[in-house]
Amino acid sequence: MPTEKLPIIIAHRGASGYRPEHTLAAYELAIQLGADYIEPDLVSTKDCVLIARHENEISGTTDVAERIEFANRQTTKIIDGESITGWFTEDFTLAEVKTLRAKERIPVIRPGNTPYDRLWEIPTLQEIIDLAQAKSSLLGRTIGIYPETKHPTYFEAIALSLTEPLVAILNANGYTDETAPVFIQSFEVSNLQKLNKLTDVSLVQLINNYGQPYDLTTSADSRTYADLITTVGLSQVATYANGIGVHKNLIIPRDSNGNLLSPTTLVNNAHSAGLFVHSWTFRNENVFLPANLQDNPKAEYKRFYQTGIDGVFSDNSDTAFQVRCNF
Repeated sequence: MPTEKLPIIIAHRGASGYRPEHTLAAYELAIQLGADYIEPDLVSTKDCVLIARHENEISGTTDVAERIEFANRQTTKIIDGESITGWFTEDFTLAEVKTLRAKERIPVIRPGNTPYDRLWEIPTLQEIIDLAQAKSSLLGRTIGIYPETKHPTYFEAIALSLTEPLVAILNANGYTDETAPVFIQSFEVSNLQKLNKLTDVSLVQLINNYGQPYDLTTSADSRTYADLITTVGLSQVATYANGIGVHKNLIIPRDSNGNLLSPTTLVNNAHSAGLFVHSWTFRNENVFLPANLQDNPKAEYKRFYQTGIDGVFSDNSDTAFQVRCNF
C-alpha cells in the first residue's frame, strides 16, 4: 500500500560508505547520520548463533585468512550453485568468530575505510538489537532492524536453519507483530512463506534485476525475479509478504550508456497489490552512480523519492537524510 510518510532510510550494512560494513561502529554511525533502520545480513555459526556478515564466506570481510590457527579451515563449498573457496562461518563457533576482526570489503573503492580494518569484532544479531534499542531510548526515536536471511536453502540443508533462531530472537526482544520496528527480507521465496506462518512481523521479498530465487532453482520452479513483479506475481507475493525490496534499476532503468531513463510502473503496480516498495542500493561513489548524475548522489535520491518509493537502502545515510529533509 502507498504510504503518506516520507521514505524510510535503511542503513545498508550500517554506514558502509564510512566504516567497514556489519560492525557495531558502522551501525552506530548510520544511526547518528539519520538512519531509521539498520540492516544486518544474517548467517550462522557452527553453534547456531546468528551473526552479521555479507556472506558466510568471510575472507573478504575479516582477517581470517591471516590467522595461522585457522589455516586448516580453508575449504571449497558449493553455495547456491557456485563453487567458492575460503573460510565459512558455519565452520566456526561463536567464540572463534569473536577472535576475528572486520575489514573493508571493497578497499579499492573505499580506501578511506581501511584505517578502521581490524578494529572491530563481528557482531551477533542480539548485539545489533541491543544497540538499536539502546539508541532508541537515548535518542527518543525508534531505530528498527532489517535483517536479511542469507542463503536460507543452503543453511537449511546443513541443519543450521536461520528461520527458527531468527524468530526466537525477535520474539525474545518483543518483535512479534507488524507494528514492531522490524522487517525480515530474503531473496528466496519458501523461507518467507515459512516465516509468514511463524511470525507476524513485516516480511520483504527481495527482487534482483536478473535470475531467479535459488530455492525455486532447486525445486525446478521456472519462475524468475521478473515473473515475481508481473501483476500476477505481485499478487502472489502479497499472500506471504508485506513488501518488496527491489534492485533500483527495476524502478528507474538505465540506458546502454548508464544514464537514468524514465521510471517504470513497478512502484504503482506494487502499491496496487498492497505491497510497499524499498529499493537498493544507493551509494555516493561515482562507480555506482548513473552516468548522467556523476558527482551528484543527491540528485539520484531525489529522482527515486519522486517515484513514491517507501524506503531506500543506503550506504550513506546522511546523504539520504539530507535529500529527504528537502523533499
